[in-house]
Amino acid sequence: MLIATLAALVSLQAGEPAPRFEIEGEVRARYESLSGQFRAGRDGSDQLLALRTLVHGRATFDGLSLGMELQDSRTYLDDAGTPLSSSYVNAIDILQAYAEVDVPSPFEAGNASVTLGRQTVSIGSKRQIERVSYANVIKAYTGFHYAAASETRGLHVIAVVPIDRRPGDQASVGDNEIVADAEQWNRLIWGAHYRHQLDELWLEGFVYGLNESDSDTFPTPNRRYVTPGIRVFRAPSVGDWDLDVEAALRFGSRRASSAATDTTDLDVAAGMLLAKLGYTFDTPWRLRVGAEYYYASGDEDPNDGRFDQYERLFGGRRTDLNNTSLHGPLTPANLSVPGVRFSGEPTANTDFWLKLSAPSLASATDSWVIARRRDPSGQSGQFLGTMIDGRLRWRPGPDGLEFEFGASALFMDGFARDVPDAPSDGTTLFGYAQIAYGF
Repeated sequence: MLIATLAALVSLQAGEPAPRFEIEGEVRARYESLSGQFRAGRDGSDQLLALRTLVHGRATFDGLSLGMELQDSRTYLDDAGTPLSSSYVNAIDILQAYAEVDVPSPFEAGNASVTLGRQTVSIGSKRQIERVSYANVIKAYTGFHYAAASETRGLHVIAVVPIDRRPGDQASVGDNEIVADAEQWNRLIWGAHYRHQLDELWLEGFVYGLNESDSDTFPTPNRRYVTPGIRVFRAPSVGDWDLDVEAALRFGSRRASSAATDTTDLDVAAGMLLAKLGYTFDTPWRLRVGAEYYYASGDEDPNDGRFDQYERLFGGRRTDLNNTSLHGPLTPANLSVPGVRFSGEPTANTDFWLKLSAPSLASATDSWVIARRRDPSGQSGQFLGTMIDGRLRWRPGPDGLEFEFGASALFMDGFARDVPDAPSDGTTLFGYAQIAYGF
């Protein structure tokens, strides 16, 4: 915050209004336990204690804000078989360091701003790009973000590069080593996202792109993607129906791997569809019952010179699919998941959701991505089994304290039992308990 302090001194000497300083943050601890591993190359049970601290300082002047957010994410109680990565550990690093400038809005009675620097980004449904909340490490980006909004319209334009969260090797991650993150300048994410309200419906149209190439320190599959899409959304309301439908197509090219020797471009044509329909009853618990379906295409033929799997890139997955971290067997890639969800608010400070689903692979010849299991012959089928996921949150008071509890179960069947080298345990059980304090 040195820049903000110097700017404040200058403004005071110049007779300008004093800036407004704000500081906020969160301290969070979560214990997780997993019984029955589904990932290839791992077995048995697992546990994890995940700690995360966020501190965000912001200085606001007339039309200008300068901000910095620190993130400290660490894990304990893990062992050699725990699937740790940079999604779990990022010991004391700069999550955000940005300048936000007010600019004229294209909308009547609206506002607009441009954010430059390292920042987190969440837009629309957050399925395309999200500041994740449940994960122990939050993703960040560096670049340009234009945002304009009014009561009935919104527009986002981004051109950013992702942050390489370090360290990346499992040994260093397991030791909670402190290594400074760095921008991946060889990877460009760009996009435009517009939304418009018509009565109770929100209509959205968007296009996102990814252009990447190899660097000396970070090899890539050389993806060149363009992803246009649409969304129709109606928020839940007591005594009424709600709706959320989002669809996207992806075109472009990529290599089959990140190996330097892989120089063959594969044509890409992939797609996703999310459809939700629910009803909220006029009861004291505000009980909502909803039907859901999530589809993300898979690669039908690994030898046809094409790549048709819809990869998850920078968006979220937990809100739509399942509890993640040590669990999280589902991701929007080669997936077809019908389900039903129950949610409610038993008290003003308590909410819950419970989801039942029956996931399958979209393509029998493509991978169960998170488990890293595949049968190229397709003879193992597509059905993965039956899943149950749930969460309960309780906020005992207005002081920022929150307790959260969750549990999941995957009863494997079909592909999950028949694939070569299938999991030795046919059931995965997961649970967690979390306490967070926001200030």
